Amino acid sequence: MKFPCEIIIWYVLPTIRAELAKELVNLELSQKSASEKLGITQAAVSQYLGNKRGKDIDLGEDIKEMIRDLARDLVKGEDDNLMTGVCAICAELKKDEKLCELHREHDGVPDDCDACLK
Repeated sequence: MKFPCEIIIWYVLPTIRAELAKELVNLELSQKSASEKLGITQAAVSQYLGNKRGKDIDLGEDIKEMIRDLARDLVKGEDDNLMTGVCAICAELKKDEKLCELHREHDGVPDDCDACLK
């Protein structure tokens, strides 16, 4: 059985990065600038934009709105702490039990498991 943090590392974080990369490019940043904002390579941004990575899960509209807000803040220079923003998104995923759903879906965790909520 995988730990909830493994689900975040393998599925959630790549999807958040993919959505952030797409949003930053939609806000007219170059792939290179987006990669610098995200602390990843330009090649990774290209893969995210081409749906080669970070496409495995649906985060839901509320989370996507948080990602859009974070991207706008990053472009404006109002939020230089990417880690804080991404951690807030993960915390929200835990709160609405989306992480539990992903854990069950990708690891066959029993329905009565509540490890993600702790």
